[in-house]
Amino acid sequence: MNVLTVITALLSALSNGAASVLQRRAAVEPDEVSGRGVRAAAARLGGLLRRPFWWAGALAMCASAVFQVIALDSGQLSLVQPLLASELLFTLLIGAIVFRRRPRAATWGSFAALAGGLALFLLSASPAPGGDRASDWDWLAVGGGLACGVAVLLAVARRMRGPLQAATLGCATAACFAVTAALIKEVTARFPEGAVAVLTTWHTYAVAVTGLLSVLLLQWALRAGTLAASQPALTLGDALISVILGGFLFGESIALGWRIVPEIAGILLMALGIIGLTRSPVMSTDRSWDAAEPESTRARRDA
Repeated sequence: MNVLTVITALLSALSNGAASVLQRRAAVEPDEVSGRGVRAAAARLGGLLRRPFWWAGALAMCASAVFQVIALDSGQLSLVQPLLASELLFTLLIGAIVFRRRPRAATWGSFAALAGGLALFLLSASPAPGGDRASDWDWLAVGGGLACGVAVLLAVARRMRGPLQAATLGCATAACFAVTAALIKEVTARFPEGAVAVLTTWHTYAVAVTGLLSVLLLQWALRAGTLAASQPALTLGDALISVILGGFLFGESIALGWRIVPEIAGILLMALGIIGLTRSPVMSTDRSWDAAEPESTRARRDA
């Protein structure tokens, strides 16, 4: 494995985890705006933008994107995207520090399951590098196939409610994130040719479209149900679809044969870890962040 790829992918996951925690910290501060409507929503947004934690989270998000680009430029898609699953581990650790919440023993067990499963999968799969570019015909096949798949998932999701809808939307979001990462890898392959090559390739503009779509679908998935319902499909789906895209588009490969057994075991461990972590109060997406603070902390903050 390329050391630079591993380090920058982990730094991307760390930065993304920090962004989630810091912006969540800004969101749970007391809201002085009451009422509904466009004016109230604009006032709340303005208040959010005046909070240092929000801007710190925004900077961390930008850093995550930079580190991911470096990782995809230096290594294979089938290695980078699975490593980004470690974001949940960093979110747990940073969240515990920022919100002064000690994780329970079961949460640490889930932490170990996700970390161990990720390590087992990557060491067993041993992703091998391939090329940096794919033909337009390959992209047409991948884009058309995934577009149809996402459309079907969205049509099915509209007929569902609750956890099933969130999980279905998580799968659709995972496909979009994986395609976005693959497109970024295509763009980074043109960096040595200069800015003109980057700005004149269609992949650059496709990144913007699929990236925006990914963010919108993620918000829909989070509103549809709990994080525990959408995150396993999102995290594992992104990793597994990226492995497939890495092979189809760039000729990357993973070890098969007897290694399929530990690879599957690693995926199952990751799934158990993700489910356990997303059910932890420290990873909650609602205002239980606030409730998770010690009484002394809340008293100082509300004073």
